[in-house]
Amino acid sequence: MTRIRTHYLTTTATLLLTTTLYAPAAHADDTPSVPPGTEPTTTAPVKVDPNDPDLKLPEGATLAEPKVLDIKSVVEDQSGDERREDTNADVKFALQAEVLFGKDSAKLSADARARINAIAQEIKKQNATRIRVFGFTDNLGSSAHGDVLSKQRANAVQDALDGDLNDPNITFEVRGYGEQYPIASNTTEEGRRKNRRVEVTFPRGES
Repeated sequence: MTRIRTHYLTTTATLLLTTTLYAPAAHADDTPSVPPGTEPTTTAPVKVDPNDPDLKLPEGATLAEPKVLDIKSVVEDQSGDERREDTNADVKFALQAEVLFGKDSAKLSADARARINAIAQEIKKQNATRIRVFGFTDNLGSSAHGDVLSKQRANAVQDALDGDLNDPNITFEVRGYGEQYPIASNTTEEGRRKNRRVEVTFPRGES
């Protein structure tokens, strides 16, 4: 009797995990908050038998593909100028554009150099060799201008990182997404300020 009860609790927990993963996620302006291809994709290591009677599934119901929940830790400095996100797989730094550049400019400020160098040191600590640098803007101005400016800013950050790292084994993926993938509402200046950013993402503990 004890064995059956323990097995039932285990399979129920797995079912709840699957249900949680398929709940709809809310994003600013109903737009995905991350570019395609950067979502967690780790699959669950435990196989579940969908025909196990202890699951007690309704007749005709089937199990969705199980996945491991990606644990995320977010730390944002008091000013909101910089945010760090840690997951099971990646480290991401998001720097607001005002900290890095002048208005409508892709020229790095003096303060930007120190912040980028700190990210370079973390990249070295994690032994990462694949780095993504993505630029974003708010929705003010033309979409075409935002696309160009965000790419120019991403290029500037990548160039500074490359100089600090000085490692020929490192590869970069650099993109400018313009006003796509906002992380806050573009209806307020506070939200637009958050959306004007450059993100630097790299794997954790890559050997």
